[in-house]
Amino acid sequence: MGTLALRPFGMLPALAQSGPDYRALVCVFLYGGNDSNNTVIPTDDTNFKAYTSIRGSLALTSSELTQVTSVSGAPYGFHSGLAEVASMFTNKELAVVANAGPLVQPLTRAQYQGAKAAIPLNLFSHLDQETAWQTSIAQGHSPTGWAGRAADYIASQNINPSKFPTFFSLAGNSLQGTGVSTQPVALAPGQSLALAGFNTTAASTARLNAVTSLLTTETGVSLVQAANDTMSQSMSDATALASALAKGTVLKTVFPTTSIGAQLKQVAQIIQVQSTLGMRRQIFFCSLGGFDTHAGELEAHNSLYPQLSPALAAFYAATQELGMAQNVTTFTESDFSRTFQPTTTDGTDHAWGSHQLVMGGAVQGGQVYGKFPTFELGGPDDTDTRGRWIPSTSIDQYGATLSSWFGIPSTALATVFPNLANFPTSNLGFLG
Repeated sequence: MGTLALRPFGMLPALAQSGPDYRALVCVFLYGGNDSNNTVIPTDDTNFKAYTSIRGSLALTSSELTQVTSVSGAPYGFHSGLAEVASMFTNKELAVVANAGPLVQPLTRAQYQGAKAAIPLNLFSHLDQETAWQTSIAQGHSPTGWAGRAADYIASQNINPSKFPTFFSLAGNSLQGTGVSTQPVALAPGQSLALAGFNTTAASTARLNAVTSLLTTETGVSLVQAANDTMSQSMSDATALASALAKGTVLKTVFPTTSIGAQLKQVAQIIQVQSTLGMRRQIFFCSLGGFDTHAGELEAHNSLYPQLSPALAAFYAATQELGMAQNVTTFTESDFSRTFQPTTTDGTDHAWGSHQLVMGGAVQGGQVYGKFPTFELGGPDDTDTRGRWIPSTSIDQYGATLSSWFGIPSTALATVFPNLANFPTSNLGFLG
């Protein structure tokens, strides 16, 4: 069997029409915990001196940064491996959301250390914090992800004319796209959703027809029938996707030949045929791993960032080529950031609040939203004395801003982000 991904959705029309207000969210998850302390750095004299003083062996010099100036006139430096990201920031196509992370409610250092307010469970754990980012639930278990709940709303309002999946992963199954009724579909870049082992010969066609007949035969066993229905519907999805992609044209934009480049290229190809698929709203999930940098962090970033940055730039260029830059917003997530203070092996340990990138034609770019922590070990934003920054912006606020632009009304945001009411604002303003 090939890479068929199963989900309980219905049949697709051969050709559907989409509305003029198509919008897509594209998540790029940086697995392992990206040390965003070296992604983007305030370079005014006070902050850069503090950064250099306490970053120790991991401090980047001015020559290792691409210097930019925000709309407000504040100076920042992006890691030199993120040159394309820096250029998009300057061109107001990309924004930074500073010090974001899982929270139940706003939290101070005193509250954290005295356990005087609700604290997210299992902080500094990869799996738990990946789950928190993908569900927005900082305390307790959630069987659904925030994008899945957003997709549930889209389905409930019949916003997509077809029944093709709203959530599509190019990086394996993702909890982020699991809803009550929504199930994520996973596709490896360049691969097919269809069953393997079939071709156009008469014998092969006969075998496929036999399989289809078996799947549509009433079994009288509810569990078997449900599995058969899901398989049958997924095969229809595979046929619809293959047919739609065949109607697309070759993109002129050249993508890097990396894993993240291939994933984003596939996303662009699917977005190109969204009208054929009958889609007005779509959410995509991509990922890049390798950010668990307990040792040799500088070397790791010098390899990873030059993969991430040109892939993001190529994807944005592809949306421009398609005339859809205003309709697509790309954003990063990661397990957590890492300790500001380095380890003895020139690496870092697990931390908390991290800086994220948001890119797209609708992004109010060239700006930093939220605030950077005070660069002081044991200072007002530190959980302890190593620079594990307490987030000043919650995942709920970050995701709600994305979801509002996506089309989730304020009256429905609480169903997607249950803790949103605990925070002073639900929209950070980085999307027009």
